[in-house]
Amino acid sequence: MVTIAHHGAVKGVTGSCHQMSLPTGEAVLIDCGLFQGAESVDRELGETQIDFPLDKVKALIVTHCHLDHVGRIPFLLAAGFSGKIYATEATARLLPLVIEDAVKVGVSRDEKLITLVLTRLNQLLVPVPYDQWFDVEGLPQTAAKFRVAGHILGSAYVELNAQGERVVFSGDLGATYSPLLPAPKSPYKADTLIIESTYGDKLHEGRKARRRLLRDTIKRCLQDRGTVLIPAFSIGRTQELLYEIEEIIHRQKGDWEHLAVIVDSPLAAKFTGHYRDLKSLWDKESKRKLRAGRHPLSFDQLVTIDSHGDHLKMVKQLAQSGHPAIVIAASGMCTGGRIQNYLQALLPDPRTDVLFVGYQAQGTPGRDIQKYGPRGGYVYLDNERIDIKAGVHTISGYSAHADQGNLVNFVKRIYRKPSEIRIVHGDDEAKAELAKKLAEIVPQAHILIPQG
Repeated sequence: MVTIAHHGAVKGVTGSCHQMSLPTGEAVLIDCGLFQGAESVDRELGETQIDFPLDKVKALIVTHCHLDHVGRIPFLLAAGFSGKIYATEATARLLPLVIEDAVKVGVSRDEKLITLVLTRLNQLLVPVPYDQWFDVEGLPQTAAKFRVAGHILGSAYVELNAQGERVVFSGDLGATYSPLLPAPKSPYKADTLIIESTYGDKLHEGRKARRRLLRDTIKRCLQDRGTVLIPAFSIGRTQELLYEIEEIIHRQKGDWEHLAVIVDSPLAAKFTGHYRDLKSLWDKESKRKLRAGRHPLSFDQLVTIDSHGDHLKMVKQLAQSGHPAIVIAASGMCTGGRIQNYLQALLPDPRTDVLFVGYQAQGTPGRDIQKYGPRGGYVYLDNERIDIKAGVHTISGYSAHADQGNLVNFVKRIYRKPSEIRIVHGDDEAKAELAKKLAEIVPQAHILIPQG
């Protein structure tokens, strides 16, 4: 039998990295993500990012290109990994952008080092279409297949046929009825399932309800003549929000036509361009809009900020003018990026609204704003105390992650159920609640919550 080891995403929701080893010792990694928030405190940048032996690791399979699933790849390469890196065609297109940005922000801006990392990455990267079995180099009698996960563009869950044993790694699964992307369909069989549990204890609002909440928050912005700040990751969340905001504006009249929707992130702008180019991966609803002449990711009110100078001017302009606007900027958990400058300038202004649309990990500024903001508290940004007088709101339905119901249904719809389920990528409460639910529908399965 194969064995599974976990090198991340067992004490929280970041650092996804799982190792499947054959009885003969050869192994493959599924993802190699960065630890973030409280989980990163004890990990200095450097060799400790890869704290497991690589001599038997022959390949890496990437489920999607969020940093908590790919951010340790530069350290993996630096540690001597030289195996193939398999990804879907869309992920292979986006991954170099993500890795380049990760190196610049978290490691070094040395152009020679960045070029070295990207050159090596491109030498090892193997794009693979969805739903096509491929042999995993270095692992005898082992093949893998990417299936649509519906989380972000190019995201996949992975089926591995390892010497006759079927092992499924969920990666991050998308929520049903999310904008732009089709929902995942369950595999026919799984002997062992490794499943995420980010929202294993929660149910999202329905799409109509969350769109209504988004619309109402924007209405308040128009009335208060303030700014709605939406911290969002550059890939996935930003594009889904643009899609929904375009729909809201399309249905409204009057002042809405003059509302500026600002995407302040060069990386997000690049990803949005790739989303537009890869329309073939969109869902049926999105394609219908295109045929009707709509442009859900490129509408008149959309303003893109590129240079750092223009970014600083926009922060100052919004702080002084009170002109109503929506700003979408990274990072999604407010741990860095341009959103921090907006928060420092606008959190003390009661006309401002901060809208969280994704999970905020423990130990991040986003979690602190989410928790203490409604009480009139404060947050530390760049070691500066910022009083929170802005409105603070959360819409969980816009998370790109499946909720408890989606996760349960994913398992329920596996025709030949797994005999072992490993629950990862979630807080303790989320994993425990999901385990209870799965025990009800797969009573014969051994359900395990790995501890590291």
